Amino acid sequence: MSQATTMPPDSPGITANAYRLLFAGFFAILASGIGFAIRGGILDTWRADFGFTAQQVGNITGAGLSGFCFGIIIGGLICDMIGYGKLVFAAFLFHFLSGFITFSATKGTNPETAYLILYWGSFLYAFANGTLEAVANPLVATLFPHNRTHYLNILHASWPAGLVIGGLIGAALGDSVSWQVQMGFFLVPVVIYGLLFFGQQFPKSEASRKGLSLGEMLHDVGIGGGLIVAFLLSLFFKSVFGPFFAADSSTPDVISYGLSGVLLIATAIVTNFSLGSFLLFVLFITHALIGAVELGTDNWIQNITGNMLDPTTGKLLFVFTSTVMFLLRFCADFIEKRIGLSPIGILLTCAILACLGLNLISIATTTGLVMAASLVYAVGKTFFWPTMLAVASDRFPRTGAVAISIMGGIGMMSAGMLGGPGLGYFKDRYAVERLHEKDSALVSKYEVKEAKSFLPMVFKPVTGLEGTKLGDIKKKEAAARTPEEQKVIEADLQGDRDTLKTDSLIPATMAVIYLCLLLYFKSIGGYKIVHIDAPPEEVH
Repeated sequence: MSQATTMPPDSPGITANAYRLLFAGFFAILASGIGFAIRGGILDTWRADFGFTAQQVGNITGAGLSGFCFGIIIGGLICDMIGYGKLVFAAFLFHFLSGFITFSATKGTNPETAYLILYWGSFLYAFANGTLEAVANPLVATLFPHNRTHYLNILHASWPAGLVIGGLIGAALGDSVSWQVQMGFFLVPVVIYGLLFFGQQFPKSEASRKGLSLGEMLHDVGIGGGLIVAFLLSLFFKSVFGPFFAADSSTPDVISYGLSGVLLIATAIVTNFSLGSFLLFVLFITHALIGAVELGTDNWIQNITGNMLDPTTGKLLFVFTSTVMFLLRFCADFIEKRIGLSPIGILLTCAILACLGLNLISIATTTGLVMAASLVYAVGKTFFWPTMLAVASDRFPRTGAVAISIMGGIGMMSAGMLGGPGLGYFKDRYAVERLHEKDSALVSKYEVKEAKSFLPMVFKPVTGLEGTKLGDIKKKEAAARTPEEQKVIEADLQGDRDTLKTDSLIPATMAVIYLCLLLYFKSIGGYKIVHIDAPPEEVH
């Protein structure tokens, strides 16, 4: 395969086909967003067609998160070894295979069979998405080495664009067509990215051009980064093996910690027992927080704002905030160069706005105030994900595709294992606490009998309001509810508000971390892009 044409030094991209590859990646992630949004809109249809329980539906959606994590981490580890083109081709095949599997579940399919079909269809779909992001992130970082923050934000503008398009498709088609037809729309950007990538030459990352081995690329990740991945994977393995054993069995813990421990030992051996970079360790921790507050909150925000106002308005607010994110991600270059904020300065500002926005939503009482507060939150979360990838790529060129792929996997795994479940835990906890305050006699009537835990080493098990009973009350007009039912609704709503206040502690923590990083970079002469051959004083 011949090398791509090198562009003049003043060109934004390093190859003649840089923009074509950028927009190929754009359509690849667009397919992920469209499928994610449409899938979220047809979950009730799947429950009605196949008689699934809420837990089964939750398992199917969870397969989408875990599949992505495995796709991006595995893809990132082998990307520099086998090349971008082979991974794109594999992802393209996985996308069509996932569609073939998923569409084979028809209304008359046996429920058990339908569950397996949709579970593995979702896993393969997400695995393809993760594999593509393992390509797109380092590819764009390589193509635009002098302006990674700007172009990675453009690349990831496709995610909220996909959420908007998918949401509008679901709203427009509704029950007028089958869910298979709705899901089929994700194949349109799949075909487009396939055509854009087809026959193209791909540049090599700086690490790949230098001929670094996998162990050398993982050196800065080290045992420290491996610990974070191992912890999140242990939670994932426990969620997979837990249902097969009794609730009080320690076997799932033994299996999950054993598998995670093996992976950690393997990382230590491959990196020659390197502890890794402390700065990269901090970036990984922070990206786990981003996954929890951005994607984790997105799993709940429609439900919460829908409770504050009405379900339709909650969905429209989600489309509105996604549109804001899409538009703003084209402005990173303006913010960085015209306003003068470094990538760390952008992240610090975003963390402050996200914290403020979540607190404002928690106290808003009218549609206008909720919309204004949601706007503040949307602006805050806009630049988190792509700018963090840019920072990792800027500061750790020796890691090639590895570090930013692991970072993406950490963020997604955190959303699935910490963000979504954590917010659900606090939502249950606060709603029951508020009902206790209003009328403790009602608690035993409306709470579920079995307590659920979240990170049991930190938080105590709690009960929640029984979903069916709460749903029946919500279906009633406000004037038709009894005083008892109104107390339950008020307790649930106040629980939502309390949950958002707790959620705001995550970006508040991130703001402290970014402030420390800002002071750190100031102490070493400012934020700079590091190259593999940089003198030691530039690499910290």
